[in-house]
Amino acid sequence: MEIRKSTINDLDEMLNIFKIAKKFMIETGNPNQWTDNYPSVQMIENDINKQESYVCVENGEIVATFAYSTEGEETYNVIDGKWLNEDDYGVIHRVASSGKVKGIFKFIVDWVWEQNKNIKIDTHRDNKVMQNLILKNGFEYCGIIHLKNGDERLAYQKNGL
Repeated sequence: MEIRKSTINDLDEMLNIFKIAKKFMIETGNPNQWTDNYPSVQMIENDINKQESYVCVENGEIVATFAYSTEGEETYNVIDGKWLNEDDYGVIHRVASSGKVKGIFKFIVDWVWEQNKNIKIDTHRDNKVMQNLILKNGFEYCGIIHLKNGDERLAYQKNGL
């Protein structure tokens, strides 16, 4: 498997993967994290244009997508809890898989870890699958952050600095 930056030509496949992921989230008790219009086409296109959108490719097929940025996350500036440190960090967002390949999240985290030894991530309280994956992959729970719309998210950090 390989990870590469996504392009606008990948958009349809990425949208299909997000559709599959939304269905999986609903089936596993998390119906409210990603509503019908999240992530929006505009958001994904913005990630692509900012060179922050990636796909995982197995045998020529896109099997997962995620966003990775080192620009910081405004909603992480205030946390009900405490980050492990205040150093520069990478952030992983919008992880979605087609479900065809196991171990996608670990593969993504390992790849990001090679880029940055200080990573933050957040997820919805109902997303038990993602919470378990986050903890299983070496992240520590740090507290609660709030999105711009006020919704809360559980925040985690993995630090090797």
